[in-house]
Amino acid sequence: MSNQPDHVLIVDDDREIRSLLADYLEKQGLRCTTAADGREMKTALERHRVDLVVLDVMMPGEDGLTLCRNLRAGGGPQANTPILMLTARGEDMDRIVGLEMGADDYLPKPFVPRELYARIRAILRRTRALPPNLEAGPADHAAELRFANWRLDVAGRHLIDAEGTVVPLSGAEHRLLAVFLAHPQRVLNRDQLMELTQGREADVFDRSIDLLVSRLRQRLRDNAREPAIIKTVRNEGYVLAATVQAVPATRTPS
Repeated sequence: MSNQPDHVLIVDDDREIRSLLADYLEKQGLRCTTAADGREMKTALERHRVDLVVLDVMMPGEDGLTLCRNLRAGGGPQANTPILMLTARGEDMDRIVGLEMGADDYLPKPFVPRELYARIRAILRRTRALPPNLEAGPADHAAELRFANWRLDVAGRHLIDAEGTVVPLSGAEHRLLAVFLAHPQRVLNRDQLMELTQGREADVFDRSIDLLVSRLRQRLRDNAREPAIIKTVRNEGYVLAATVQAVPATRTPS
């Protein structure tokens, strides 16, 4: 277990905001690096192991949505780093597009630093721990989960297709898939999925789970109009319509 503090990269073109957030988060025990734009963000990610990126949407040059998309698509060791997007209040489209691009959560401006810290802690907890309900599910002690010609490497958190190609998953996508694989053939409503993947209840206007399901279907190459793996159950929720085979980890002889 590492005793190093969690490392947060703050990307915002406003120097005062960067300094304010970094000072506050460091007082809470986090390590912070700041970046003013995409170029500095890429440099920081190359030089440091970062546990989470706080990324402002509205920036000159490459905006936060573009940087989020590029990080997720670029591969490499930091492609799955959790991302918390900072959006302008009322800009629902930024929030929706950000989640579609692979962001793990969003926080509308203006906000108080304490709320940002709470969101960061919640994301890091979710990233490092499978939902409690998985403890008795097929992922328990499994090295690999097989379903519908796909494999999920449990330890590596890699999705692998029938040809052996690795398909990268964001942290949020992995958590959602893990929940479905723990409850195959069972209808899960939005409230259950929100609680299991994000640790909070969904409000009536929150469509982030629907966006996340759409993203996961794309990863699984599941037909959006007639999905065969993750099906929509009208007025109820979603169901993983596939059997799941758990391949246990190989035990080393004592």
